[in-house]
Amino acid sequence: MSADSLSERKNEIRKAAHAARKEQVDKEEVSQRITDRVMAMPEYQSAKCVMWYVDVRDEARTRHALPAAVASDKKIVIPYCVDGELELFLLESMDELEVGMYKILEPREDLRGVAAKNVDVKDLDLVLVPGVAFDAVGGRTGHGKGYYDKLLENARLETPLVSLAFECQMFDEIPMQDHDIYMDKVVTEEKVYDGKGRK
Repeated sequence: MSADSLSERKNEIRKAAHAARKEQVDKEEVSQRITDRVMAMPEYQSAKCVMWYVDVRDEARTRHALPAAVASDKKIVIPYCVDGELELFLLESMDELEVGMYKILEPREDLRGVAAKNVDVKDLDLVLVPGVAFDAVGGRTGHGKGYYDKLLENARLETPLVSLAFECQMFDEIPMQDHDIYMDKVVTEEKVYDGKGRK
């Protein structure tokens, strides 16, 4: 498949996935089933430092699960964007978040420069990765900006990458390029798909 037709196919999939995600009914309840399933996974249970993300728009909701995650004995980290790069923030209370310029919950400006709040990607024992569309072998497409690809390239190889998705975001095949990263698991409200991962 040529680079152009591959890019076109990805855009078609993104469009279809966005539409399906928007139509997803009972988002809160279905998302709860997904996050419950994630938190019950052995990989989650054994991880000491977990990167979550705060849901935006029609993504599988995570913010309902964050307070319990923060209250647990794990270090909880969330990403935020600075000049096209993802920075990692140690989240110790939901009060440390505020609504940013894209109506996204982000770490408060006044806390971002605090050294103790900055986390290195190599410290992560488990990474929860958002995305637009997925397939059963862990193929993923995001919004096409590559923020997560850049971050995940630097995560430890043994750190599992787990995506949360509604079942309606699953496709037969996501066209993958050399720089694209396969997930280790994709968790939906119906099942856990075992992906190829980075090995």
